[in-house]
Amino acid sequence: MTEFISEIKTIPYENQTVYETLADLNNLEKLKDRIPADKIEDFTFDSNSCSFSIQPVGKVRFSIVEREPSKTIKLTADQAPMDVTMWIQLKETGEKETKMKLTMRTDLNPFLKPMLSKPLQEGINQMADILAKIPYETLA
Repeated sequence: MTEFISEIKTIPYENQTVYETLADLNNLEKLKDRIPADKIEDFTFDSNSCSFSIQPVGKVRFSIVEREPSKTIKLTADQAPMDVTMWIQLKETGEKETKMKLTMRTDLNPFLKPMLSKPLQEGINQMADILAKIPYETLA
């Protein structure tokens, strides 16, 4: 398994608000305008899953498989060309401050690993940036 870890981001909102927002994937619907349309398209969401298309990979679907209130949201890829598991990890560091880190583990083919490692690392960092900039008070 290959692991990709985002930079740790500071979110200026209460831990519980951040968790409740991210634990309901319906809230991602409100973020469509922040996602680069030239890379990702065909978003659909419900409270426990989201799907989208990425060129040249095709359609990918993630589902929440575990929630640990105020700490962790674990997602797995139901539909993807490879096994992928992601964690959104949260830690309260102040009254209105939460640290967030994303971790992704995937089983990369040794021939594809050199080509995919950089885009996957950039992608998880970009995803962390987007999640850190959410105006959580308007979504909770």
